[in-house]
Amino acid sequence: MRVTVTEAKDQLADLVQRAEAGDDVVLTLPGHAAVRLVPIGHEGESRSRRELLEAARVAGAAKAAAGVSAARSQDFLYREDGLPL
Repeated sequence: MRVTVTEAKDQLADLVQRAEAGDDVVLTLPGHAAVRLVPIGHEGESRSRRELLEAARVAGAAKAAAGVSAARSQDFLYREDGLPL
């Protein structure tokens, strides 16, 4: 839900309740989104998601095996002078 800051002044209590309930509440200024209302409890979720993604990145990097480089994998298609066969 997008609401201008001017409109939000009159409905702040309702917007806070909606955000606590899980609704996406974005306050806008003329021409752009300015802020998002997010419940305090969701802060920990962001942190744990970040930790999960970092753990997945580390695990993936550990599984990656060094092998033959693909940089010159199509060399067999060309002659020594660089022209196609």
